[in-house]
Amino acid sequence: MTDAPHGAPFDAPAAVGRQPPRERVRWIPSELYNERIPSALRSRLLWWTPAWLALGAALLLSLIGVEAISTTRPEHAARQASFLLVGLLAAAIVAIPNYRWYRRVILPLVLLVVALLIFVLLPFVPESIVRPRNGSRSWIALGPVDFQPSELAKTVFILALAAWIGQTQLHRTFRGYLAVVGVTLVPIALIVLEPDLGSALLFLPTMAAMVIAAGAKKRHVIASVVLAAALVPIAYGFVLKPYQRARIDAIIAQISGDTRFEKREGFQGWRAMRLVGSGGVVGVGEEHARALVTFNGLPEEHNDMIFAVVCCRWGLAGGVVVWGAYLAFAIGGLATAALCRDPFGRLSAVGIVAVSFTQMTINTGMTIGLLPITGITLPFVSYGGSSLLATWLNVGLLINIGLRRPKVDERSYLDE
Repeated sequence: MTDAPHGAPFDAPAAVGRQPPRERVRWIPSELYNERIPSALRSRLLWWTPAWLALGAALLLSLIGVEAISTTRPEHAARQASFLLVGLLAAAIVAIPNYRWYRRVILPLVLLVVALLIFVLLPFVPESIVRPRNGSRSWIALGPVDFQPSELAKTVFILALAAWIGQTQLHRTFRGYLAVVGVTLVPIALIVLEPDLGSALLFLPTMAAMVIAAGAKKRHVIASVVLAAALVPIAYGFVLKPYQRARIDAIIAQISGDTRFEKREGFQGWRAMRLVGSGGVVGVGEEHARALVTFNGLPEEHNDMIFAVVCCRWGLAGGVVVWGAYLAFAIGGLATAALCRDPFGRLSAVGIVAVSFTQMTINTGMTIGLLPITGITLPFVSYGGSSLLATWLNVGLLINIGLRRPKVDERSYLDE
């Protein structure tokens, strides 16, 4: 019997058929993922994804919007249909490159959005370029269409915040959480100065949802909510403009049955509630709804108040279908986030759901008389090219995230 070579097992015959242990795939931190894995192996297309549910819900809402707009403004409905086709094309384009690529261009996008938000505030810019609407300098004229930078700002904010807190645990400390809040206040301040309070209201709830999903301490979030609630009286007295305070007074009076503001600041809210109630359970049909909306004189019935038209034409059933579609969109988006192992993709999906669901809640809430009137559209449904394009860009991002999942096991601090 010959001596075994140095380092060989003592029982050589037993080791003849023994297979070497398989090397276990190690967990790869997300910040090292791009450097450790070749680009061809990083992710694969998985065509079954809950993001398709969000896509179907968004398409249903968009079609409902086109039909509702046609109730009183057929010419606007035709334009909305063309905007929808552009939005679908934009969503398809956004879904093509790996969503991780967008993290590389975050800084230029942030600089572009901030520059646009400052540009609309410059007093020397002529009105032929920045067109004021209802006293708000929020739109940039681009030939036959107008572009609203605050719509793009919401999407870029979600991507930027996801890229930031997805790579660090800074937000888990109180000082880091305050830094996140401070950064969020920058777009809020610029949009409030336009003034566009409705759009500005969407950023803090979106930020809160994303930092909670990223593991922020709940006591920090609760403390900030309590502080914000404590500052409401101060904001009411010293920050809000007179017409904004009048809208709050009007909704309080409306809820209590006081009709003092019905012909003034509460006119839009009262008219919207009456149209919602006139629809009954199954609606009054197209012709009758057109007559009711026209003779009630509801302002912005094709835009901010489109939900009132939906409920008038299709009744409570139509309203429930719209709410159900938003619920399906949220379920699809959150399921996409849950299946994504990459913090950037997961938090981006959470942010997209949060901003859409918050916007829907505020819009429908003010239409049925539960919240003050503010200039905010109903996502996918209200008339407007900038709003529809921005929401479909978000859908494209959701599809992108849902289709691509890592081939290797990947875990970040979000899973701890």
